[in-house]
Amino acid sequence: MTSPETLTLVMSGAFTGFVGALLGLGGGVFLVPLLALGLNLPIRTAIAASLISVIATSSASSTVNLNRGLVNLRLGLVLEVATSIGGLGGGVLATLLSQRQLFLVFGSTLVAMGLLVVLRSGRRNVIADSEADPGPLGGRLQEGEQTYVYRVKRLPLGLGASFGAGAISGLLGVGGGIVKVPALNTFCGVPIRVAAATSAFMIGVTAAASSFIYWSRGDISLVTSAAVALGALPAGLLGARFSERIDPRSLKMLMAAVLLVVGARMAWEGL
Repeated sequence: MTSPETLTLVMSGAFTGFVGALLGLGGGVFLVPLLALGLNLPIRTAIAASLISVIATSSASSTVNLNRGLVNLRLGLVLEVATSIGGLGGGVLATLLSQRQLFLVFGSTLVAMGLLVVLRSGRRNVIADSEADPGPLGGRLQEGEQTYVYRVKRLPLGLGASFGAGAISGLLGVGGGIVKVPALNTFCGVPIRVAAATSAFMIGVTAAASSFIYWSRGDISLVTSAAVALGALPAGLLGARFSERIDPRSLKMLMAAVLLVVGARMAWEGL
């Protein structure tokens, strides 16, 4: 691999790591199209490299989000069980689908999640009374001088979405945040910042579970994965720090735009 090619991979990892940490999506939602369409890598090699990048982004951003109190550890650990099981299943399923089918699944999933975020973008899942009971899995969110309370609703739906997110992660190498963040925010009553931070915390474990399957099949290119992770790690830290400067509605609309544009492009490629 030449120096320009290596630099391109590092910069791709940095860009996707920054935006992935900013939105809690892990970065794979951008990296897989960049590697597969922009650099013409085989789709499974791109997915495998993306999983390694997701692990790096998750590790970096979680250190920032944990210090800021945005990660709901209780909720994350409960959902991670379903997500990890789904991740293993998705990695196995990826061997049964063609490249065209992978593109179509990827694209249609992103478009569906993007539309969901747009439809619910005006809703805030917080209670202004800081003395309210958050329940066993809820918590508190500090924004400036104001403390909000949120409660987790529809936990079975959240578990189902987490299983599906794990399967999407193993299948497409995107960390599962594209499903978890919209589902937690839209259906489970979790504020967008907490949903993004908790998702970013979880997706590293999910990606690690799926990456072993790709490793066993020989799909992981060590040079490609290392170059991408080298850019994703510091950029993930920066993205997590920058996220607190964006208001919740803008964060949702940015996420929706990213999902719709990338999803439409990938679905078109599979047609």
